[in-house]
Amino acid sequence: MNITKENVDALNAVVKVDIVAEDYQDKVTKVLNDYRKTANIPGFRKGQVPMGMVKKQYGKSIMIDEVNKLLQESLNKYLVEEKLDILGNPLPRVQDDFNWDADKFSFEFELGLAPEFDVNLKPKKKVMQYNIVATDELLEKEVENIQTRYGKMLTKDAATEEANITGTFVNEAEEINKKSTISVKDIKGKTNLKKFVGAKVGDVLELKTKNLFEDEHKLQGALGVDHDAVHGLDVPVTLTIEEITETEPAELDKELFDKLFADGSVSTVTELKDKIKEDAEKQFQQQADQQLLNAITENLVDNTKFDLPSEFLQKWLQTAGEKQLTTEEAAAEYEKSEKGLRYQLIEGKIMKDNDIKLDYAELVDYAKGFIRSQMAQFGNMNPEEKELDDIAGRILQNQDEAQKLQAQLISQKLLAFYKENMSFDSKEVSYEDFIKEVYK
Repeated sequence: MNITKENVDALNAVVKVDIVAEDYQDKVTKVLNDYRKTANIPGFRKGQVPMGMVKKQYGKSIMIDEVNKLLQESLNKYLVEEKLDILGNPLPRVQDDFNWDADKFSFEFELGLAPEFDVNLKPKKKVMQYNIVATDELLEKEVENIQTRYGKMLTKDAATEEANITGTFVNEAEEINKKSTISVKDIKGKTNLKKFVGAKVGDVLELKTKNLFEDEHKLQGALGVDHDAVHGLDVPVTLTIEEITETEPAELDKELFDKLFADGSVSTVTELKDKIKEDAEKQFQQQADQQLLNAITENLVDNTKFDLPSEFLQKWLQTAGEKQLTTEEAAAEYEKSEKGLRYQLIEGKIMKDNDIKLDYAELVDYAKGFIRSQMAQFGNMNPEEKELDDIAGRILQNQDEAQKLQAQLISQKLLAFYKENMSFDSKEVSYEDFIKEVYK
């Protein structure tokens, strides 16, 4: 057997595999002998079938199977030994004059080669790194939310701007008939507000859905309509009021603090706000880190220039999935996935050049940390190590879950690397300004 490679250009190559009878004949003979021992052919005892008959009946199909096995094994071994960095999988070239009755066979495979390039971690235009802080306004609002959450529900005779109203929204033509509880403070506009303030149990309010709530998603919940249907919905509805309540905020005292923090770590309003600020900014940091990683990814893709074997990859995409794609479908799929492929190559280059590795022990520890945080949310603060090991083992046996956790851990490692090796423009913002600025 002989394997040769010819470079078409820097990104494309053709591998030729020549196979002769001596390369596969011994294996074919062994399989035929095994067939002979087990073949059931009328007129012959088991194991006594003439080899000529076995060969005539099975010889060609066995030969084709063995040649294909040898071809795949040899090609894979060659790619590894030659350390060829390829994209996609080798594509066999169709040969119109191919003949399985020939004395020797020649197979050709097209290869898409990964490009060579350098990654610049010091681009002229720096990436923005956000530091999200919890503002005094946010802390005050969260304290109010806590007081409301732990407050007393009082029944009221008439609705005020602070009231909660339970009632049934109806529009027979639109098949709306939904009992809901809404907050008067979510109602939009003075005209609508006037209809609610002073209303009593048993009153029927005639309303229009358009501009009824400050947030259309509140309207969706109140009416029980689909997400798509609620946008721009402009129909009349009636609301029959069944209950009016108002929340008396909980006192900011030791009783409330102990409910929130059983360990006694909070005993004053100042300490409560400090705790809220600490917890909020931890969550903000996660969002800021994700945004930073996204921005770095965009920056690296935009500023790392290299060509790809696009024609080869589009041809490969036609046969790579379960469903065969047309030329046009493969081109569209390539366009959608090209950016991701570019970052995948950049990421691989950075990890290789900087010896960033991930071993199984790290993945297990990461999985256990993820499990520990999940269990803490359900009140299990001190799970046993064996329990964590068992759960982590089961999760990592699931290939999809293992790949998901691996991708998350690699992202963490890369973000830490970027923070150490790249310089950024920095900006301190409130959470509201972060959302406006980043997500527009």
